Amino acid sequence: MKKLLTLLIFSLTFQSAFGQQLNSDRIYTGAEQVDAYVDYLRGKKVAVVGNQSSVVGNQHLVDTLLALGIQIEKVFGPEHGFRGNASNGEHVSDEMDLATGLPIISLYGSKKKPSEEDLFDIDIVLFDLQDVGCRFFTHINLLRDVMEACAEFDREIMILDRPNPNGYLVDGPVLDMTLKSGIGQFPIPIAHGLTLGEFAKMVIGENWMKNSQRCRLTIISLKNYNHDMEYIPAISPSPNLNTSTSIYLYPSTCLFEGTILNHGRGTHFPFTVFGSPKFKGTFDFNFVPQSIPGMSSTPLFMNETCYGIDLRNTDIKKLKETKKLNLEWLINLYNQYPEKEKFFDQSFSRQIGNIDYLSGTKEFKQQIIDAVSIEEIRASWEPELSDYKKIREKYLLYP
Repeated sequence: MKKLLTLLIFSLTFQSAFGQQLNSDRIYTGAEQVDAYVDYLRGKKVAVVGNQSSVVGNQHLVDTLLALGIQIEKVFGPEHGFRGNASNGEHVSDEMDLATGLPIISLYGSKKKPSEEDLFDIDIVLFDLQDVGCRFFTHINLLRDVMEACAEFDREIMILDRPNPNGYLVDGPVLDMTLKSGIGQFPIPIAHGLTLGEFAKMVIGENWMKNSQRCRLTIISLKNYNHDMEYIPAISPSPNLNTSTSIYLYPSTCLFEGTILNHGRGTHFPFTVFGSPKFKGTFDFNFVPQSIPGMSSTPLFMNETCYGIDLRNTDIKKLKETKKLNLEWLINLYNQYPEKEKFFDQSFSRQIGNIDYLSGTKEFKQQIIDAVSIEEIRASWEPELSDYKKIREKYLLYP
């Protein structure tokens, strides 16, 4: 029986939208290779899934395509909204884009995926978001949901691929699917080591969506990219990942969301500093979380002095060379916290996440409490982690 899946991956040499030959010494995103897809979009009614990171050079993808005469009917917005101005976890409502007049349908509010009505007047959905390669970063959930909607209602989807800044890293416990949540939908480790194009292939190949073989998927692949390359997004992928250091630390430091420590929310350097008023006298470094609309409106310990550690000067080269999550930071701060029974206590504040959901395993919290060695913790991730790495190999588009 002939499969209904259509998977197209463009990997030829194209000229840019300005007629310039692509340079072999830099990475080109899928979006930048306009000549690879613009003619295919002509005459079609297009919807765009994008945010502030969806750019072609210095111009937003939507503006670029409108200027080229592409018929964009609407935009779907992810977490933080289409323009990236909503705080973490904040409900995002439908609205009208002031710059273009296009309707924006939020997929991070009451609706998680496009409806039949949303796609009624659409021929193809263009998906262009900057991911950071972590299970708890919600773009991969959105990608699956949009692919599933397109398959259900027989619409094409085209992914404009972007590099994964943490593409070198495949590590962490594979999600125990009894802990499936909004920050963990797939049986993958914390750092999955895939671009969104590659992840889409895995979603189809592993049947992680309904009607997977009906998904008409096209991927505009990257040029001159491999997973070990350094890549710093030109635009922050989210308001709270606003520096290259925060992006590289994120696979390790997002675990602090499941603790009683402030992890830089309410500062302009989230995921790089960590502390609590309880550490006064233990650490000299301090900071004061404040309400910052668009980043964190009500951070933990708002307007209180937090004492702790500053990782902004971390040697990222050495961190990457380990090809491992750093667990020492979390373990050390737990060991020095004066009220250990409260370290993972969600009842203290709604700002504290569930460490089981974040880590993806029911054992991690107890391992920290029981002072299990890092080597033993890492050993407990096997054989699932090694099995995932073998599965991952089947879906790679890049070395």
